[in-house]
Amino acid sequence: MVIGWYVHHHGYGHVARFLAVTPHLRTPVVAFSSMPRPAGLAADVDWIRLPPDADDYTRPDGSPADPRDADPTVRGHLHWAPLDHPGHRARLASIASTAAERSLTAFVVDVSVEVVVFARLLGLRTLAMTQPGARIDAPHALAYDLADGILAPWARGAVSAEALGARTDRVVWTGGISRFDGRERVGARDERSVLLLGRVLDDDVREDLSRRLRARGWAVTSAGHDAASRIDDPWPLLTRSTVVVSAAGQNSVADLAAADARAVVLAQDRPFGEQHDTAETLERWGLARRADSRTDAATLVDLVERAAQDAPEWSRWQTAGAAGRMAAAIDAVHP
Repeated sequence: MVIGWYVHHHGYGHVARFLAVTPHLRTPVVAFSSMPRPAGLAADVDWIRLPPDADDYTRPDGSPADPRDADPTVRGHLHWAPLDHPGHRARLASIASTAAERSLTAFVVDVSVEVVVFARLLGLRTLAMTQPGARIDAPHALAYDLADGILAPWARGAVSAEALGARTDRVVWTGGISRFDGRERVGARDERSVLLLGRVLDDDVREDLSRRLRARGWAVTSAGHDAASRIDDPWPLLTRSTVVVSAAGQNSVADLAAADARAVVLAQDRPFGEQHDTAETLERWGLARRADSRTDAATLVDLVERAAQDAPEWSRWQTAGAAGRMAAAIDAVHP
């Protein structure tokens, strides 16, 4: 028995989740992604690089084409299936040929409506990763209806997910998946230190915020806002900073939970309002202060100073053991 796993190439969150869960699986895995093989992936995990399907291409008649103009949604029934695109066709062909050659029995899809549909048509037991936000459109409904199981990487009841309401018999809420789950803290928390993590603010706002905070006696560290500031292991900064200013993506929030961080989360504009829904929950549960990319520096200073006095109960996000719970749900899909 072998599991296939589709890893979406946008951002780092999907591959981070894959890296966190795969060490807990009892079943061999073959991964498919447009991303290059990630560093640190176990040598016994196969990684099949898929060609891109969103670049300009040449139609069979020789004319140039933009995939956005090639009926990619099939009149609203799918999200992305551009006509005549050789990369799109080659991606699905690679999945199909590997499924036959390696005798795949199950397929985890994180995330793609089209791959869920295709995997199920191949006769594979299919698990669809879901995300927060208003995913009530026809393509999402199709994917959730066809999936044999739906994986929700947050605590049950945390995020309003209308699309899952009629399908709860097939949903597994695992809790937030963090690569840092179970890792020991690095030193005591500093006093009056702020970590600005990731590219969550425009440069001018970030610089203005840093100046204002320093003027009020805060030490400020910025990490991950550009290639030069990228760090491979933010864990020491996460655990030692008084307050962390971060995006409200699922992996970012799970990392905050693992670090027991006091936080200000800035909801980034993403499809279906994903991060805004998550930030709303965090505020409602008293886990973090909420802002967004349009919040000005003066307001953010106030939020940081308020967050420094918080005592969030991050155990509610159920990050501890979440990767193992997701792995168990995936292993259980086999006959």
